[in-house]
This record gives sequence, C-alpha cells and structure tokens, in this order.
Amino acid sequence: MITSRSEVIVRYAETDMMGVVYHGNYLSWFEIGRTNLLKDHGLCYRELEAAGYFLPVIEVGVRYRLPARYDDTLTILTFLRERPSARIRLEYEVRRGDELLVTGFTVHVFIDRQGRPTRPPPSFTETMATLFRSDQSPG
Repeated sequence: MITSRSEVIVRYAETDMMGVVYHGNYLSWFEIGRTNLLKDHGLCYRELEAAGYFLPVIEVGVRYRLPARYDDTLTILTFLRERPSARIRLEYEVRRGDELLVTGFTVHVFIDRQGRPTRPPPSFTETMATLFRSDQSPG
C-alpha cells in the first residue's frame, strides 16, 4: 500500500451559510491528496499530461460523517492499496485531528490525447512495480 498525507485549512469561501464546508469541496481535497501521492512517489501529474496521458475520474464515492468548518486544519490521507494497471482506485480519509470527518474513493482510467483508453506509460508502470515490491518486503 502506498500512502500520502496532505493538509488544508478550510477557507471561508468553502463554507455555506451554516458555516459548514460545502460537500463538493471534498472532491477538490481528494484531488490534492491524489496529486500529492503521485508527486511524493516521483510521478508528477503535470509530466504525465505533457507526455499525453490523462487520468479522468470515472467513479467517485463519498461518505460524510462529521462536518468541517471554517478555519479547521484538515489532514487528507490518501491510500493506493493495490498496484494499478490501466485503472487506479484511490481511497481517502479527511480528518480533523483524531476525528474522521469524511471517507471516499475515486477510480481513474488512463486515456490518451484523443480520449481513448490506454495503458499507463512505462515509467509509471515501473515506478508502481518498484513501490509495491518494496511495500511487500519484510519489515
């Protein structure tokens, strides 16, 4: 399993009139977690795009447990539990300290510049193979 940790501070503009974070903002925070996970492991999303590879979301799920509010410091934990192929499933937890606020997942597929499904670039596949091989090694 590969993990990443990101932090955000809730901006006033991300809340509704009740002072609660608008539900759609969690998807933006999932994106922060996703791109940071890739970057943390040597896979810059900008470079994937420059090489003609894109990862659109094809499925998303979110479970809201507790509200986040203006000026909260939130931690986004991102998990890649299985070695990806042409599809990638990431899981997320959004926490305020020890409190679990939101869980979710996104599923992505590699496409080329014409929008056709494609295999990931060799550099991505090799990096994932190395990361998951080292993840399996005895502690």
